[in-house]
Amino acid sequence: MSLQVELVSQEMVKPSSPTPQHLRHYHLSFLDQYSLQIHNSMVYFFDDGITSKFNIIEEASDLLKKSLSQVLTHYYPLAGRLRIKNLLVDCNDDGVPYKETRVRCHLRHVIDSRSPADVSRLLPYDMDEIVDTVLSVQFNVFDCGGIAVGVCLSHKIADAMSYFQFIKSWAAVTRGEPPEQIKTHFQSSSLFPPKEVFGYDPNVYIGENKIVGKMFVFESSAIESLRTKYSQKMENVLEGQKPPSRVEVLQTFLFNRLIAATKNEDEGPDKIHLLTYAVNLRPRMEPPLPEYAFGNYYWSIEAFPILMEEGECKNLGRQLREELKKVDKDFTVKLRESKEWKFNREETGSEIAKGEIVLFIFTSLCRFPVYEVDFGWGNPTWAAPPTWKFKNFVTLKDTKSGGGIEAYVNLAEDDMAKFERDEELLAYVSIARLK
Repeated sequence: MSLQVELVSQEMVKPSSPTPQHLRHYHLSFLDQYSLQIHNSMVYFFDDGITSKFNIIEEASDLLKKSLSQVLTHYYPLAGRLRIKNLLVDCNDDGVPYKETRVRCHLRHVIDSRSPADVSRLLPYDMDEIVDTVLSVQFNVFDCGGIAVGVCLSHKIADAMSYFQFIKSWAAVTRGEPPEQIKTHFQSSSLFPPKEVFGYDPNVYIGENKIVGKMFVFESSAIESLRTKYSQKMENVLEGQKPPSRVEVLQTFLFNRLIAATKNEDEGPDKIHLLTYAVNLRPRMEPPLPEYAFGNYYWSIEAFPILMEEGECKNLGRQLREELKKVDKDFTVKLRESKEWKFNREETGSEIAKGEIVLFIFTSLCRFPVYEVDFGWGNPTWAAPPTWKFKNFVTLKDTKSGGGIEAYVNLAEDDMAKFERDEELLAYVSIARLK
């Protein structure tokens, strides 16, 4: 049963002071060109301490709008409008859409259901909805008095790290810290100037399939069991090499279960599988960029995993490490200084469309400051992304405590039906409710 979400009001929150004329145009970088025109989205759930701090819940919303207005003065592109063809954001201070809703259920219903489809209803836009606004907010009030703050930030100008740094800044100002302490760094277009890009459509992999998103929780004990399993079997554990990380272990396990779920009965043994994984470029540049450097500072590495006779990949961790080593300061210099970038992905995209190559996309938010969001009433009980519109797309995120990982898996409907019944998968998935 879908959530009943009623729109109560909508307004534009504008910066508390106007953007100077010399900052009117925020130019997109090459890495922005490379990025998807979708929304980085997350919903933050708060079910404790709200009603005790505010006599009426509207006071909390008013405080959020006031602090957002102050923060937008520092994050000035977020109140502007995207002009994709012109490769810029028009920083015209038109403002941020801010919706208020009433959700006709108890907040714990959403948390206990762990449904990315429910999370999607609590956001101002669908993940792939094309709009010219850069940032948008939805303030959701539940029947129990709990709230959920949904935030969409265009991936066309910001990666996940930029998203979380903005949220942390907004939360800090809301709880009383001076806005002047906000650190910003808007130099992406000078570091990575836009280029002539050939043969690349960043949204080409958003298909017409009906996508189902579900979350699977892996406790730390289950991850350690998988680490032991793969450390014993992996041929890539060489002397002096670090054992596989939590993320490497879970990626390998999930990749193998995804292959089993998406394999067709008439599929031949020579089917090619392609895995992509996003890498943060900030620490890999010379000099390294600060965490608060705003923009798309990531690159997607690729691997063509080799399946063993039993149909599983055991050396995925090693392959990803080898690709990761190539993304060094020399690589970032090449990205910066080349006059054009030929992606040579038209052929690959065609092969994916024909089913000759099966694409899997992994991204990890582990160790990101997902839960460092305190608007003055404590950190969120849960924070979650919505359903993505890519099939074979997996996001990994730390559980709030305990060292576990939440895997948000997005598959075509038929594939998800097979995946969630996979006995080997279910042997490691926690069935306990979120705490």
